[in-house]
Amino acid sequence: MRIRSETSSDIDAISEVTIAAFRDHPISDNTEQFIIIALRAANALTISLVAEIEGGVVGHIAFSPVTFSDGSPNWYGLGPISVLPAYQKQGIGKALVHEGLSMLKALGGEGCVLVGDPGYYERFGFRNIPKLIHEGIPQEVFLALPFGKKIPQGTVLFHEGFSATG
Repeated sequence: MRIRSETSSDIDAISEVTIAAFRDHPISDNTEQFIIIALRAANALTISLVAEIEGGVVGHIAFSPVTFSDGSPNWYGLGPISVLPAYQKQGIGKALVHEGLSMLKALGGEGCVLVGDPGYYERFGFRNIPKLIHEGIPQEVFLALPFGKKIPQGTVLFHEGFSATG
């Protein structure tokens, strides 16, 4: 497996991987591919990585800037992340998360937030921080990973691309 930054020739494959990964997901409204397209169009994909096996894209992860009501800078949101169903549970998602977080740190990122399964993301150090709120999202699935000692407080806003529906 090879992890690399997306190229323009990966765009269709990224959409296909994302659609397949979320097709039967119980809490998805199947708009994840539109979110990635909107983030890309807004030049808000800070990091967009693909996992490639034998020349084919089998996974993707996106990171984009988020804002905090307290003005804390240099924080990012993880997501969407997707792996083709036939390749899930083989460490591809884990490798994408590790590489993306490493790149965020190298860019001077202060931390990362996401909406996801605590049972999965706690292994990377993500945790619920009660002083951080994402309105409309159950607190237990809104997780943060500060890279340093400073932890923002208040409401988090993901990029407007996350409201894309088509």
